[in-house]
Amino acid sequence: MKTQYYAAASLDGFIATPDHALDWLFQFGDVEDTSYPAFIREVGALAMGSATYEWILRHQVQPDSDRPGPWPYEQPAWVFSSRSLPPVPGADIRFVSGDVRPVHRDMVAAAGGGNVWIVGGGELAGQFCEHGLLDELIVQVAPVTLGTGKPLLPRRIVTPPLRLMSSTVYGLFVELRYELPRRTES
Repeated sequence: MKTQYYAAASLDGFIATPDHALDWLFQFGDVEDTSYPAFIREVGALAMGSATYEWILRHQVQPDSDRPGPWPYEQPAWVFSSRSLPPVPGADIRFVSGDVRPVHRDMVAAAGGGNVWIVGGGELAGQFCEHGLLDELIVQVAPVTLGTGKPLLPRRIVTPPLRLMSSTVYGLFVELRYELPRRTES
């Protein structure tokens, strides 16, 4: 079991524009042509921040449309937010706030031996990283620059550095897999 942060980023390190847009990413084709299908099969639980959740609601579920789409995940999902958000009927979504450590314990238990995916954003992944709970960073780097936006992982990780485990080309992307150094909390 690993806790993984799997994301796409621009060459200059952003996962979304300042207003959370991902239009720049969708020009590159189908996610099914990447490592995502194999990755998601190993995921037993996932976590995301409120901006990611709201993006999924607006762009995938569209609950206020004539034909709302389904929640895209079968796994239990934890949504970190300091405010009240609308649920998706029939989806296993748990709204939480505060310290990621007790939530991570619940996620690991619910994952039943599967991996835990930190979907986004970078700030939430950073909180897991700060507590030594993030094992792996998988980033698919797109051949674009955004100049500004939501950073991939807004944390300083210098010593020891991340350990490159692999690099793979998927079309115009390069996927980098890093193992994060084990940190002990002070």
